[in-house]
Amino acid sequence: MAAKPPAGDPVQDAPQVAPPKRAAAGLPAIGHTLRIAQQQMGLARTARTLLKVNQKNGFDCPGCAWPEGDQRHTAEFCENGAKAVAEEATLRRVTPAFFAEHPLADLAERSGYWLGQQGRITEPVYLPEGADRYEPVSWERAFAIIAEELTALGSPDEAVFYTSGRTSNEAAFLLQLFAREFGTNNLPDCSNMCHESSGSALNETIGIGKGSVSLEDLHQAELIIVAGQNPGTNHPRMLSALERAKSAGAKIISVNPLPEAGMERFKNPQTPLGMLKGTALNDLFLQIRIGGDQALFRLLNKLVIEAGGATDEAFIREHTHGYEEFAAAAGEADWDETLAATGLTRPEIEAALAMVLASRRTIVCWAMGLTQHKHAVATIREVVNLLLLRGDIGRPGAGVCPVRGHSNVQGDRTMGIFERPAPAFLDALDLEFGISSPRAHGFDVVRSIQALRDGEAKVFFAMGGNFVGATPDTEVTEAAIRRASLTVHVSTKLNRSHAVTGRRALILPTLGRTDKDVQSSGRQFVTVEDSMGMVHASRGNLAPASPHLLSEPAIVARMARAVLGEGSRTPWEEFEGDYAAIRDRIARVVPGFEDFNARAARPGGFRLPHAPRDERRFPTATGKANFTAAPVEYPRVPAGRLLLQTLRSHDQYNTTIYGLDDRYRGITAGRRVVMVHPQDAAELGLADGSYADLVSEWKDGVERRAPGFRVVHYPTARGCAAAYYPETNVLVPLDATADTSNTPASKSVVVRFEPA
Repeated sequence: MAAKPPAGDPVQDAPQVAPPKRAAAGLPAIGHTLRIAQQQMGLARTARTLLKVNQKNGFDCPGCAWPEGDQRHTAEFCENGAKAVAEEATLRRVTPAFFAEHPLADLAERSGYWLGQQGRITEPVYLPEGADRYEPVSWERAFAIIAEELTALGSPDEAVFYTSGRTSNEAAFLLQLFAREFGTNNLPDCSNMCHESSGSALNETIGIGKGSVSLEDLHQAELIIVAGQNPGTNHPRMLSALERAKSAGAKIISVNPLPEAGMERFKNPQTPLGMLKGTALNDLFLQIRIGGDQALFRLLNKLVIEAGGATDEAFIREHTHGYEEFAAAAGEADWDETLAATGLTRPEIEAALAMVLASRRTIVCWAMGLTQHKHAVATIREVVNLLLLRGDIGRPGAGVCPVRGHSNVQGDRTMGIFERPAPAFLDALDLEFGISSPRAHGFDVVRSIQALRDGEAKVFFAMGGNFVGATPDTEVTEAAIRRASLTVHVSTKLNRSHAVTGRRALILPTLGRTDKDVQSSGRQFVTVEDSMGMVHASRGNLAPASPHLLSEPAIVARMARAVLGEGSRTPWEEFEGDYAAIRDRIARVVPGFEDFNARAARPGGFRLPHAPRDERRFPTATGKANFTAAPVEYPRVPAGRLLLQTLRSHDQYNTTIYGLDDRYRGITAGRRVVMVHPQDAAELGLADGSYADLVSEWKDGVERRAPGFRVVHYPTARGCAAAYYPETNVLVPLDATADTSNTPASKSVVVRFEPA
């Protein structure tokens, strides 16, 4: 039987600390998975649900975007995936009575953990202007309110349509179609906050903003470099792929400021030997200082060039552009500067070089540890430089692997959720639907917040996600949202964004991945794209949490009919009733989706084309893969300050807090902790267990403070600190972003410590 949600917020300011773990998964992961699932779903529902996760006839995990192989385990999920499923398939419910009992002021005082634990929202609710709490509203009235606000705007560009990565391909395609028929490209998404830097770097260098490898490539690689990523918590099923690569003889280098249990040893819960003994994954751990990755890869590139015979000259000659300029810049790489930037030793870098030179097939994987810095795009370009030098793009077992953090975030972008769409995409969309899409670029996430703050935007619509919890500069963001005339959230569960509203607000409850979706033409399925470009179907198997829920495509279609009226020639009602009709249109607009319905119906789905991988063809401005030669950057930190990175705990997925423990790091029963190297702590007078306020320092001189953090002496890189988001998002200045991509620089925040 499922447990009831917590009545009150648990105490979160007295965390307990033990030594970090040295291995991930195993029996503790199984026990924790079953406990969480039972609390949310009960035993029978747990079995019925988890056995369908990531199966060919089941539903795609609403967690990360890691791909599945053709052969699947009965239990094809990880601990954190099971938590994500349990949170969505929970038996707990948020009814209109809940909103009557809890005014907005009460919700605003609650933690994200408490809000999420209350369960699934069962009916649409509305916060009228001046009201103190949400009240029930009919779907018809909800769409009329949206239409009132949108049609009253002075310009379509005063509306912002945000998308979370969990949104299906079908819903994302409809949302961008509606926004463009309405007249705006204001389509920010969660990619703006994570892998936008990857897309910016890869589009310029190889001509496509996606990874170039498959799961099979990982299994065939001779060297895998995992940089700025913690697979054990953020993408646990990746550990199985690394284990398989190790068994085939691959070497693994981990580049990260913190040691992570999953990279030290993986105890595979799928096998008895794996649970008992496990597999050591790291062959070399480079404990790099935050933001030193570009300097490291630049020096490695210099050393590869100088090694003699170590570059793939035929590949460079035939397939690349800009080598001479790049080689000249690489030749200026300096050992002393690199050691200062990285905190590494010369023997460590030489050991990494030896492994690079010994490998005939190298893959570099990365995540937010590379993408959320001012120089993030330049860093990823430098990673590409290394692979180009060795000819490691467009051959089996080699390539770039940006590991996406949300289930369909890559698919949403493929479907056109982008504030800077390609002209060819808009041309195809206009031709198919007889509309005139705007060509002016729209707002990304940071620009959307600025527009709301400055009164340039007045309506904010979010398809999923927790915008307020995910974005930087919390006080600025919340003030900006409160200036909106209307905020609308399409959601399954409560989060912080529902407590920070415009003058009027709507919460529109929707079906989740686990829910059966039945429309007028019968039972439906949706599709998603994983981190490696595989598109496959997802079919929920549970009765919806309430008969009052609408699917995401239905919500968009009905909103479009209410806003656009009879003047729209788009068959919105047909799209709501039959998602196959949506896929037929996608097939005619989006390259690679030809014969979409037939291919999506095949078990396992299909792989999208990728010219660099498939043909060694690079659709860049030069027609070749581009070497780049940006100046080397790394953060300089004043004396008495540390460089803070924000990160997740193990009981967390993005901004969803499943619990108050970070088991692998030895932290339990609390989240307001800051991890500091013992020597740095000693120099700053920070005793283990003491409490301090974190104050960020930025060139605008504004004080941004996160109060009351317990100091934890922890083996992070010297000069660095780490703490969980969203609690520390308040420290990240809105204007502190990556060059080119405009991604918030949440991994390199200069902070000082003041007594709490």
